[in-house]
Amino acid sequence: MSFDLKKTKNHNQSKTVSANKDFFSDKTNDQEVVKKEVVDSVSWRAPEYEVYEKSATWYLVAIVLLGIIIAYALWKDSPIMAITFILIGVVGYLQLQKEPRILDFSINHNGIRAGNEIYEFDNIESFWIFYDPPHTKTLSLHTNASFIPFVHIPLADEDPVVVREVLMKFVPEEKQEAGFVDALERFLHI
Repeated sequence: MSFDLKKTKNHNQSKTVSANKDFFSDKTNDQEVVKKEVVDSVSWRAPEYEVYEKSATWYLVAIVLLGIIIAYALWKDSPIMAITFILIGVVGYLQLQKEPRILDFSINHNGIRAGNEIYEFDNIESFWIFYDPPHTKTLSLHTNASFIPFVHIPLADEDPVVVREVLMKFVPEEKQEAGFVDALERFLHI
């Protein structure tokens, strides 16, 4: 689900907005009234992916499904398929037990930095912010890459309105729909 940030007014600025700000103001009776704030860059820290809580039932269903696939592979006399699915189960379990790294994200005039990866604005066709608190706060970039054209960046506690205002200076905003893989990840809690 996405939220149209064009209709949202920003009443408070995020604490993580960088110091590159220009203020335009009027002086009235020796008091400064801020009319407009122009933000050049924004940065934040967030986990590299969202962690879903998994119950014992979730693990039991996963083990039963893997067991059925492995039994089918052995019944069809395909030991390589059985070994492959055993390895998929082991690697999947190890991956699920691993905590996500906390990455630094930033947007400035050079591009978007996500950890050690930099996405230059020349390679980004458009962006969209999926906003459905408290579950979804994600910046989606449509890049010109052919293999993986969509990059999702978690916003964590960052104000999506500030992120949108900064990005609008460099990249067009274009509505995106959540894909099948995104819905499947959310449904399966992976």
